[in-house]
Amino acid sequence: MHSDFDLVVIGGGSGGLAGAFRAAEHGARVALLEPGPLGGTCVNAGCVPKKAMWLAAEVAGKLGFAARLGFPAQDCALDWPTFIAHRQRYIANIHASYQQRLEKAGIALLPLRGRLTGPDTVECEDGVRLQARRLLLATGGQPVRPDMPGAELAATSDDFFHWTAAPARVALVGGGYIAVELAGVLQALGSAVEVFVRGQRLVDSFDAQLTAQLAEDYRQAGIRIHFGCSVEALEQAGSGLRVIAPGADEAPFDEVLLATGRRPDTGTLGLEAAGVKTDKRGHIVVDERHDTNVDGIHAVGDVTADLPLTPVAIAAARRLMDRLYGNRDRPLDADNIATVVFSHPPMGKVGLTEAAARDKHGDAVHVLTAGFRPMLHALVDSPQRSLFKLVCVGAERRVVGIHLLGEAADEILQGFAVALKRGITLDDLHDTVAIHPTSAEEVVLMR
Repeated sequence: MHSDFDLVVIGGGSGGLAGAFRAAEHGARVALLEPGPLGGTCVNAGCVPKKAMWLAAEVAGKLGFAARLGFPAQDCALDWPTFIAHRQRYIANIHASYQQRLEKAGIALLPLRGRLTGPDTVECEDGVRLQARRLLLATGGQPVRPDMPGAELAATSDDFFHWTAAPARVALVGGGYIAVELAGVLQALGSAVEVFVRGQRLVDSFDAQLTAQLAEDYRQAGIRIHFGCSVEALEQAGSGLRVIAPGADEAPFDEVLLATGRRPDTGTLGLEAAGVKTDKRGHIVVDERHDTNVDGIHAVGDVTADLPLTPVAIAAARRLMDRLYGNRDRPLDADNIATVVFSHPPMGKVGLTEAAARDKHGDAVHVLTAGFRPMLHALVDSPQRSLFKLVCVGAERRVVGIHLLGEAADEILQGFAVALKRGITLDDLHDTVAIHPTSAEEVVLMR
């Protein structure tokens, strides 16, 4: 039994690392257990490699416009092995940076799995036991395979990052963030893409008007989307896979990728031994300060029911450690968190959708929209369109929702998210002089 630590963190992803670093800054003695690469899903099979692939797809799209603008035509197919080498070099640099920071902070890194054996004790897989007054659980999530025949034949989002070429034909099962993002990437990099969506629209947590425009943009780009289509099974067909679903072609796909959600990775944590409560989906139950029902045990990130976003896990962990070791109690504000889907074009939101605003405020809701083609797409006569939307409430027309679909929406939204949280009104936007010519100016010009 080793009791040399004030805090033991299980999980070296974004939340676990953020918590460990912040606790160490406050003088806590910290041990971090992580058997895999540092950075968790975000760095290794999520945000970082996904954004790298998205950037490659963006470059491919721009190169495709070159000949229309008068540049000499050229082969713009991506050499995947070369690009992957650059992507993995970038990720390796992140790993090295984490390692250096851990050493500098005096945090003990144990490349081992750990499980709870009591409310203050963690047993490592090598049999060593660690005891600490505080435990932080941050083991993240993992992809879900649906319960259907042949599901084991398909790839998941984790597997995507092992691919070394764009499949000629690929099917994605799901209509959320992952399916939408990878569909856009693969189409831009040369695949023929079909998406099978059980519901009637994409990314149903976003505003319906924007997701309808995104679906149309994808259709114009050549992506085939099957709405209201539940995949019943997958079958081996030669070297490919056949999707068994209403409206599906008989022709097999070279790859099928399942993007049907993620589940919290709690199966080996020993929560029962410590008496830690979980919800019906397996998430660790925490309060607004990220305390569990067991004194001294805390949890952050995708292992909880918080929004499954890296910045949310980081912010929650830092605020938790500030409270536990820094005498500063400021719980994470879960309202009005901005988020972006890295589709093509990207789609972002902060605040209430129109539907949510009408449910909450009724007839006091005012909606403004601006639909347009960004300049580059107009120059090359591309059919892709942007759609920006403001949701306002009351006589003062306070802005309660900002929704952006279009070029650079991911970069534009961050500043407007700050403004929304500060309580801006439509008049405040109108009083702001536009930057011209930009897409962002549409936000302050909408009437």
